[in-house]
This record gives sequence, C-alpha cells and structure tokens, in this order.
Amino acid sequence: MIVVIIAIIVVAVFYFLNKWAGKKAAAQHDMVEQHKQTVSIYVIDKKKDKITNAGFPKAVADQIPRMAKLMKTPLVKAKIGPQITTLVCDAAVYDALPVKKTVSVEIAGAYIVGMKGMKTKMEMAEIRKARRKGNSGGTTESKGFLSRFRK
Repeated sequence: MIVVIIAIIVVAVFYFLNKWAGKKAAAQHDMVEQHKQTVSIYVIDKKKDKITNAGFPKAVADQIPRMAKLMKTPLVKAKIGPQITTLVCDAAVYDALPVKKTVSVEIAGAYIVGMKGMKTKMEMAEIRKARRKGNSGGTTESKGFLSRFRK
C-alpha cells in the first residue's frame, strides 16, 4: 500500500513539473519568435559539443542552466559579415545546414532558429534515393560527361 501511495505522489509531481516546464517553454518560444531576424551567414564548421567549450563570454555562460552545461548541443561556427562567431543551433536545423556554404538563416540572438529552404530528413532521404536510382538507371544522360562522346 505504501508503494502505491509513493508511486501516485511521484506521478503527480512529474505531472505538475511537466506542466510548469511546458508553460516556460511556450513563453521562451514566443520570445524567440518576436526577436528572430533573417541573416545570411557563411557556415565554417558545425559540431556537437558542450556549451562551456564554445567560448561564449562569461556573462552568457553564467545564464546557462546547469543541466544545459553538461549536455552536448549543436554548435555552428559561422561568419556573419566580417565577424566570426559561434552560434547555438536547433537540432532540426543542424542536420540540414551545409558546411562551407552561404545560407540564409533565422537568428534570435546567438540561436539559429530556422533556415530558408530547409528540407526535412525525410525529404533529404528521398532526394538521395532518387539520385542513386537515377545514376544506376540505363539512360545515357545521367552517366556524365563521357556519355556524350560514346555515340
């Protein structure tokens, strides 16, 4: 009986913590939506690393929650105008960002929120599958430069 009561209390605590975290996340999402702007950046490098290793100023590092300092986050080293900076990136955007290319992205502070013309993982997989299928097909147009001279 005591185990059941403890289990009910634990479930209730998790329920209210989840509700509180959802409200906090919604408020942060609204703030990000208000402050985002579209910028063209040149992506130098991208990696998943701890935020403490990113080289942010001490004032920024002090505001980061303890749990976030321990977790690996997607980081992007980019050139914005003449300045090279390290930005934190959304996980979905991180997968779609090309390295060594200029990309138009939506930035809110030091956080990359979105990318113009971004494709989802499923769309990228379909494109790769179509390219493989096209290259293995029997058409001469898809076989490249030398196919023009074999006639």
